[in-house]
Amino acid sequence: MPATPGSISFQTAALPVQGLPLAPAVYLVGAGPGDPELLTVKAQRLISQADVILYANSLVPEQILAWARPDAERLGTAAMTLENLLPLMIERVRAGRSVVRLQSGDPSLYSAIHEQIQALAEAEIPFEVVPGISAYQAAAAKLNAELTIPGLVQSIILTRISGRTQVPPREDLAALAAHQTSLCLYLSARHVEAAQAQLLQHYEADTPVAICFRLGWPDEQIWLVPLNAMAAATRDHHLVRTTVYLISPALRGGAVRSRLYSPDHTHLFRPKP
Repeated sequence: MPATPGSISFQTAALPVQGLPLAPAVYLVGAGPGDPELLTVKAQRLISQADVILYANSLVPEQILAWARPDAERLGTAAMTLENLLPLMIERVRAGRSVVRLQSGDPSLYSAIHEQIQALAEAEIPFEVVPGISAYQAAAAKLNAELTIPGLVQSIILTRISGRTQVPPREDLAALAAHQTSLCLYLSARHVEAAQAQLLQHYEADTPVAICFRLGWPDEQIWLVPLNAMAAATRDHHLVRTTVYLISPALRGGAVRSRLYSPDHTHLFRPKP
């Protein structure tokens, strides 16, 4: 990738080929929300070929490592800091080994890959990012729900409330709630009372909320409650982590038809009779 003024030139990894050893590189792989069957085919192939697998063992189930080679080095990273993790990855790649770094969910969301990418680029270590299924997608599928219903809601906001990681003031939850979109709230169970109060400034009190705990894991649970009961339900079930909330008028259900497959909707592949 060519450098732009003030940027770092990223050295991306060569694409893996089925049956051939992986090139020495770091592969930042989205492991999905927990269900091993929600891995992408590419993620499964990388896991099966890697020399070294680093996985967030508090968030990535052991079952996902079932595809790993018996001789692959496996290291849980839950107790590591970036200062432990980066030298390890860099040393393994410089020794000619391929490293898969398994991240929960999708690496583009709340994964802390930005600082890893910057450090790998500065060290001239090739890398590749492989997307994964995010928790909000798994939740919508479990609920048999479409989050963008014509005439009702056509946007999705993915966000969190301020906690130990501060949210910029322009992304204040109440300000985002004013759009009344399908809103997916991550990393907020510890601050659910504040979240509910801000959401109620704009959403109706009976707006459906899906409270989704440990999606994709054997102990997964989902509760559907009105918005004004979101905090109480969270407290009643003692939820403090691995919880995502879906707040959306789309969860009400009801009969709404898209124009996409309407007989009077013409387009390139369905011209007017």
